[in-house]
Amino acid sequence: MKVPRRTLEALPLSICLAISGYIHAQLYVRSYHFIPTIGPSFHWDAAASMAVAVLLLVGNAGVLRILAAGLCLSGLGGFTLSRTVGLFGFTERGWQPSPQAPLSVVAWVAALVLLLIPAIRQFREHQNARDYVAVGNE
Repeated sequence: MKVPRRTLEALPLSICLAISGYIHAQLYVRSYHFIPTIGPSFHWDAAASMAVAVLLLVGNAGVLRILAAGLCLSGLGGFTLSRTVGLFGFTERGWQPSPQAPLSVVAWVAALVLLLIPAIRQFREHQNARDYVAVGNE
């Protein structure tokens, strides 16, 4: 069975999102479900991350990549706020809970890097095409 190229390209990104989703589901079930506002947000983040991870494997559409970036950026934002000024009255310290906190951050950052690679490639191709046209007109 031959796997479509777009599915293979989406696989690393899907894995990063699935890791983040699994971690949030695990934290929700183990203890965070008692925390008002934060608990349900962990539940929704887990569900959304898993859904986008699966949908990326089915169809690597631009809107799914935007959703993936939003999930990663909101996760990093929530992580940062919970360790600085607090988020809905909820605060944590350092890399706790461990190992979930550092694993989540690594998954989010890796996903954002994977999302940036095609954009950088497309930008470079556009620059090269523009340079070629400029040289060709001389």
